[in-house]
Amino acid sequence: MKSYVLPEFWVDRDDYRCIRCGVCVNQCSYDTHYYDPEDDVVRAREERCTGCQRCAVFCPTNALTIRTHPYEYRPNANWRKENIRDLNRQADTGGVVLTGMGNDKPLRIYWDHLVLNASQVTNPSIDPLREPMELDTFLGAKPDQVDVTCGRVQGSLPPQIHLSTPIMFSAMSYGAVSYQAQLSMMRAAGEYGTLANTGEGGWRRELRVYGASTIVQVASGRFGVDRSYLNEAAMVEIKIGQGAKPGIGGHLPGEKVTPPVAETRMIPVGTDALSPAPQHDIYSIEDLSMLIYALKEATHYEKPVAVKISAVHNAAAIASGIVRAGADVVVLDGIRGGTGAAPKIIRDNVGIPIELALAAVDQRLREEGIRSRASVVVAGGFRNSGDVIKAIALGADAVYIGTPALVAIGCTVCQKCYTGKCPWGITAADPRLGKRINPDIATQRLVNLLRGWSFEIKEMLGGMGINAIESLRGNRLHLRGVGLAEWELEVLGVKGAGR
Repeated sequence: MKSYVLPEFWVDRDDYRCIRCGVCVNQCSYDTHYYDPEDDVVRAREERCTGCQRCAVFCPTNALTIRTHPYEYRPNANWRKENIRDLNRQADTGGVVLTGMGNDKPLRIYWDHLVLNASQVTNPSIDPLREPMELDTFLGAKPDQVDVTCGRVQGSLPPQIHLSTPIMFSAMSYGAVSYQAQLSMMRAAGEYGTLANTGEGGWRRELRVYGASTIVQVASGRFGVDRSYLNEAAMVEIKIGQGAKPGIGGHLPGEKVTPPVAETRMIPVGTDALSPAPQHDIYSIEDLSMLIYALKEATHYEKPVAVKISAVHNAAAIASGIVRAGADVVVLDGIRGGTGAAPKIIRDNVGIPIELALAAVDQRLREEGIRSRASVVVAGGFRNSGDVIKAIALGADAVYIGTPALVAIGCTVCQKCYTGKCPWGITAADPRLGKRINPDIATQRLVNLLRGWSFEIKEMLGGMGINAIESLRGNRLHLRGVGLAEWELEVLGVKGAGR
């Protein structure tokens, strides 16, 4: 049956520059390019192009330009090209339209409507190059007061995780990302003094040497979960939901379940890895409490236990229940959170922005007097260090980053992660494609990213006259809103600029 889906991208090849070297043919994992020996020319099957730009990057003569296909339908504000394309894809297949990465719709990005305060005369700024500036962050429950005698804390404290920067690598499971990508993130986390999350896909034995810098997940599918899995990590995270697909569980397409992935997840090769939407251990806060304490028992009360939920309209009430159930960390994942595979209709229409959820949760926990009983970590659409520092001022202890880490090692956000054919090797199922990532280079790029963002955070703190990230946490007086409605300012708990 002839497909009515037109190509998304236009492959423009300068025949004068093209030397028929075949680099584009070899680099494209979607078989977009092919050599025609009869005419001695390289051609393109444009309907296969995903716009990943790898062929253009590696073309030795810069003969290729990949751009959005110029075809147009009759202009219609309600029936845009994307809507018609998705309908035609479903008419072709009769299935659910899948996609990768996070929500790409023009929802309001509140970080861009929040600005930071700065020191001027009465509160002098601080030069981070000349004066100590602390980004040290501790995750875990904290007592309301401690007894200090002769400079020593008396009694025992709940388990704490020390981070050298308030930035961690988000949950990206083996299978959703390649072995090389996951290895690079764990190595970089260890080198910089932060954490990387295994996601819900188990944990390869050879990666457990990075246990001190690793968070393991316990999701409804319980892939790879056993006692050693829990005890060899620094922290355990119960995954109930994620921002890209709230309420529907996890899904790794069968074409990405290769023998190593199947072995790690303890499932048959080639079968879809499904985490049920409901976590059958949890039908109430009491059930959640039992699971939290079961995990604490299994880890001898030595590791913080986190609970991750999607950002939804009643996230504040849920977070309150999570803290009262005994969790040490509450993780919120917003509507712009990325994923390896999600129904496009879910990703783009379910959930709320992380900024609003974070403000509501922090405010609720403070009003109930339980904010110190758990740390709050947020995820979903962080693009730069400015977003991070604003999140901390809104009440977060730390943030997870996913897409920025992948972009640092080559991702161009083409949103085809679910195919397993990532030309950059990041979300590839084929081990030959995975080898396109050099873990040494990728690790260094990730460390550079953390270092660069941390330097920028210190510069901004210095400009505000603050010498420790702890002093900014939840201090919304350092934020002002620009171009926001009164109800938005009220939810965020910030004043309008000029006030």
